[in-house]
Amino acid sequence: QVQLVESGGGLVQAGGSLRLSCAASGRISDINNMAWYRQAPGKQREWVARITTVGSTNYADSVKGRFTISRDNTKNTVDLQMNSLKPEDTAVYYCTAVLRTATGYWGQGTQVTVSS
Repeated sequence: QVQLVESGGGLVQAGGSLRLSCAASGRISDINNMAWYRQAPGKQREWVARITTVGSTNYADSVKGRFTISRDNTKNTVDLQMNSLKPEDTAVYYCTAVLRTATGYWGQGTQVTVSS
C-alpha cells in the first residue's frame, strides 16, 4: 500500500504561480513513476506531468514550459511548480504513484482555482 497526500492548492489570479506538493508513505521503495493528473468541472481527468525514478520528465502540451515536476526521493515527495497560470488550469489536481508491479495509487486531490 502507498498513501499519497497532496497540498498547496488554492486560489490565484491568472499569471500567478502555485506549488503543489505530494507526500508519499508506505511502500516507498516499490514506487516507480509518479505523476500529476487534473480534472476540471465537467471534463475527463487528464494527465499533466510524469517523472521517473531517475528524474526523467514528460509534460502535457497544455502545460509545457509553464509547469515543472520534481521529485525528492530522500523526502518521498513530488512537487508541481505551476507558473503563468491560466483560468483553464482550474481543476482538482491529483498525485499518482505507480509501483514496479504496475499497481497504481491516487491521492485525494487538491483544488486549484485560477481567476481571470
